[in-house]
Amino acid sequence: MRTWGPLTAVSLGTFMLLLDVTIVVVALPDMARALGASLGDLQWVIDGYALALAALLLGVGAAADVLGRRRLNIIGTGVFALASLGCGLASDAGLLVAARAAQGLGAAAMFATTLPLLGAAYQGRDRSVALGVWGAVSGAAAALGPIVGGLLTEGPGWRWIFFVNLPVSVASIWLTLRVVPESKGPAGRRIDWAGTASFAVFAGAGTYGVLRGGTHGWASTAAAAAFAVSALALVCFVLVERRAAQPLLDLRLLRKPAFTGVLVGAIGYNAAAFGVIPYLSIWLQTVLGMSPVRGSLVLLPLAGMSFLVAAVGGRLLHGVAPRLVIGVGLLLIGTGALCMAVLDADSSWTSLVAGLTVTGVGAGLVAPALAGAALAAVPPANAGMAGGAVNTFRQLGYAVGVALFGTVLTSRMQDSIGREAAHTAAGGGASALHGTVPADAVRSAFASGLNGASLTAGIAGLVAGALVLVMVRTPRDTAAPVAVATPGRAPRVEEPVR
Repeated sequence: MRTWGPLTAVSLGTFMLLLDVTIVVVALPDMARALGASLGDLQWVIDGYALALAALLLGVGAAADVLGRRRLNIIGTGVFALASLGCGLASDAGLLVAARAAQGLGAAAMFATTLPLLGAAYQGRDRSVALGVWGAVSGAAAALGPIVGGLLTEGPGWRWIFFVNLPVSVASIWLTLRVVPESKGPAGRRIDWAGTASFAVFAGAGTYGVLRGGTHGWASTAAAAAFAVSALALVCFVLVERRAAQPLLDLRLLRKPAFTGVLVGAIGYNAAAFGVIPYLSIWLQTVLGMSPVRGSLVLLPLAGMSFLVAAVGGRLLHGVAPRLVIGVGLLLIGTGALCMAVLDADSSWTSLVAGLTVTGVGAGLVAPALAGAALAAVPPANAGMAGGAVNTFRQLGYAVGVALFGTVLTSRMQDSIGREAAHTAAGGGASALHGTVPADAVRSAFASGLNGASLTAGIAGLVAGALVLVMVRTPRDTAAPVAVATPGRAPRVEEPVR
């Protein structure tokens, strides 16, 4: 590497934005107590960020090609920093959710421009090294999020999980201005604003419908209206993309079963592997009384095994068909979630270890293989679009998973301790778990709710894995090139063993 400046600047921003996907998980109980937040509010604290990131990623990436990638990256980092300040100063749950959505907007601008900026700054072997380091940083951010969140929450307080972004953002902007060159896409490109807006409405309204359906009933006016708006927005997105000269997503790619299967795998991966984690964190701290740091350490088998398997698997799985790597990984994720659906009123944190470990193994197989499988399924000219679509659907899967599994958890709690008592517990957030409902009933109800959520996640993982095994095939059912991402090494496309 002749210069590490651009890589350092880009990796700094990437680490920060990906850290914020998971860093709030361990802080949720403290947020609920401080802001009087309900379970629904806590869901939106997570989903507001993930949804904004997913819904705007493709559109912002296209805008960066026209307006300048470095320029949009800096603007996005500034928006992210201001929104982080708003999160830390939020006086109620509504303001926190709004600030989290603004964070997601800034993160989308940062994330969409990272790889193009690296591609413009480095060539040849330097580019391969830069992409390898960037991949390792991305994996480390997801693994360290809950631990960093636990340390900050138990130390200076949960607001500092947002305040810490301010000096990092300033450093990232300063370094980007000094060492990262500006770059743009081919001349004559246009920004697909209509496609961006319709996809954002589709994703947001659909997730809102799932959340409202869980708390107010699936036949409620609010839920039905949200689903209707989501369906209409999806129709608009399809019509716009079919007519657009430069669409965000070329719908003809969806005719390729292999590419569609990869997108199914991306949704199923983030939903099944991580969608239940926020509720496990609430259970560990609120019901079992663990500290934020101890609660984050319980989740370490998932992050640790994921990182270890991703590092070792790149060397051991040379030439293995992507459908096998991703499909088996998703089956393991589904099995791990099912292993956690065994809780009762007397269960302790040790009941989660086996399931988290198996899930971590599956995640370590899936994460490095998804991007390579997407690129192998489409023509080279669509490589950027395919990579952006995979990242979009991963974040969308996380947002929908958090919403859906929270709905299942609430429903099971209602069945366990009675509709009125469960409504009191869910409506009052984590703090209400120590209210009028007897402690034994709370433990039993929350365990039942978590079992339902984990069971649903397990089924989602198994179904996604089965679909990937069936759909992600090359024409002759041979192994497609696999993008191997090993921490500390450059990702490379390897031809399969014939």
